[in-house]
Amino acid sequence: MQEKRLKKGDTVKVIAGKEKGKTGKIMSTIPDKQRVIVEKINLIKRHKRPDAKGKGGIVEKEGPIHVSNVMYLCDKCGTGVRIGYKILDDGKKARVCAKCHETLDA
Repeated sequence: MQEKRLKKGDTVKVIAGKEKGKTGKIMSTIPDKQRVIVEKINLIKRHKRPDAKGKGGIVEKEGPIHVSNVMYLCDKCGTGVRIGYKILDDGKKARVCAKCHETLDA
C-alpha cells in the first residue's frame, strides 16, 4: 500500500488522461483503490430512478481518478509538484514541496 500523500481539500493538477491540464480540489480519497475524486473533473453520467422524495433523471457526477494521474499544485511554484516530507522542530512530520521546499501543512 502506497503512503497517503494527497488529502481532502488539496488542489491538484491532472497530468494524464482526457482531463489533462485541468485543476481542481480533492473532494474525497479512496485509499484502498489509490484513487481520488476531484471537483469538476472526470464527469460521468448516471441514470437515477425516481424515488418517493424526488424525481429521477440523468445525474452528472465526478468519477474517481488514479493518484498517479494527478500532482499537487503548489501555491508558490504555481505548477504540479511532488510531495516530500520533513520533520519539524517540534517532532511532527510535515509535507513539503519537493521543488521550493515550502511547507504545505499549516
